[in-house]
Amino acid sequence: MIYNKLTNSNVIVGYISAIVAAILFGSVSTIGKPMLSTVDPIILSSIIYLIAGFSFTPIASKTRSKITRRCYYLIFASAVIGAALAPVMFFLGLKLSTATDTALLANGETVFSILFALLIFKERLKPIGYVAVTLILFGVFLVTTNLDLDSTIFRLNIGNVFVLASTILWGFDNNICRIITRQLDVSKLIQLKALIGGSFLLATIIILDIPFNVQSKQVIPIVVLGIFGFGISLYLYLHSMKRIGVVKASSLLSLSAVFGPLFAILFLHELLSIHQLIAIMIMIYGVHLMYSHEQKDEIMPNETSESKNNKKYRD
Repeated sequence: MIYNKLTNSNVIVGYISAIVAAILFGSVSTIGKPMLSTVDPIILSSIIYLIAGFSFTPIASKTRSKITRRCYYLIFASAVIGAALAPVMFFLGLKLSTATDTALLANGETVFSILFALLIFKERLKPIGYVAVTLILFGVFLVTTNLDLDSTIFRLNIGNVFVLASTILWGFDNNICRIITRQLDVSKLIQLKALIGGSFLLATIIILDIPFNVQSKQVIPIVVLGIFGFGISLYLYLHSMKRIGVVKASSLLSLSAVFGPLFAILFLHELLSIHQLIAIMIMIYGVHLMYSHEQKDEIMPNETSESKNNKKYRD
């Protein structure tokens, strides 16, 4: 009974962590959009990840982990993919698109995280799970194309394409992080990953001689993005992933597609198109299918075992 309570508590923390991570990540497009009119996406990505890395240093320094050579390779791969290439593509896409579209397309990270989990870790979904993934993918397709099928691929919003590419990279990176966190503390991973990725981009800035054009009024929003939008949201997501698995954690993270447009409407005064509204409803329903299906699979075995125990006691 005590074990069941601890397990349930662990699962609840996992769900709450994923939802808070979704709220924090959903704010990224709204906070970041105004700055991209003057700040280069590479500079913004570099500063944000360096801030995230340094902010986790005090926590990470308290943990001791034996890091193998293979783990170092994986950390470097995660840093380049998830803390360098992906954020640059994301902010470049955000610059060329709307905050609402970007927040909706960020939902693609959920699908690609699950797809890579199926391919790499050989996880399996029941038919309803595949239906849920298909619905979320259709929502992404709807936002990207607006169902304007007469247009060619070259007439698509290039910003949306960049955002979608970033979600593919982050989806792959999430599965790399899953491997790393088996032997390395989450805070240590975020510290190393963010510092390596931020430094990689800083070197790129120096090599390409990109002008540093950050204004003083943009410092606080950038710090908020670094610590909360990326650092803490990633920390909560990875902890959630360890507690409830990639599929459930990623499905809940996709709720950022709801919070993101809400923030954009409230603070940037963007308007929802009919296609975006339909996409939100389709994605939410897809997440609901995934979540309710996984919950039933977890609850039913517990109920069965409890009923058996009660039967024994009655006998």
